Amino acid sequence: MEPLQAFGIVAVAGWLALLATMAWLLRQWRPDQPEWSRKIVHLGAGLVLPMAWATNINRTVALAAAVLATILVAVNQRTRLLPGLESVNRRSYGTVAYGLSILLLLWWGWPHHAAIVVAAGLMMAFGDGLAGILGPAYPSPGWCVLGQRKSLLGTTCVALVATGVGWMLFGEHLSLTQLLVLGGVAAALEQISVLGADNLLLPLGAAALLNQWLSP
Repeated sequence: MEPLQAFGIVAVAGWLALLATMAWLLRQWRPDQPEWSRKIVHLGAGLVLPMAWATNINRTVALAAAVLATILVAVNQRTRLLPGLESVNRRSYGTVAYGLSILLLLWWGWPHHAAIVVAAGLMMAFGDGLAGILGPAYPSPGWCVLGQRKSLLGTTCVALVATGVGWMLFGEHLSLTQLLVLGGVAAALEQISVLGADNLLLPLGAAALLNQWLSP
């Protein structure tokens, strides 16, 4: 194993351990805000993909780690051994969908389409994560989709993050119109959040759109 890849594996493992610790501490500090700890993990885990990309973690290691992580969060969904990952006051499989979406993205495009995989993961992590934090914290016009409340601020966060990520990674290859469409599609897919489905639909939909535009 190359030293850079070994460093990447250690760095990713250390980062995830730090996130779990931060989520636990936050839950102890603010038990009245259980969603905060979950969103800390949601946001922080999004950095795993760019870390893996930067350190050339290979396909086998990436897929094995994603399978293990998805199994662990699925078990935790039922056992609540790590309540900081599932402390949400509604029935949701969002954390499982999060892991599954990363697994599917890696299986489809790692490492040959790593940039698209990273972009889709960041859109999900930061778009949906910031929407979940800022939307409830700052009142704005809202509506319901399939029984799930959505806000103008949260939806705008998703659109801006998706557009920004697209611009940072593919700004030389995508037009302004395409970047705006990307933001709109991401925001639309995030609306379908029943049972946490947005954590699956948003990244996979964004990846499919980017692949269509960027394929030769």
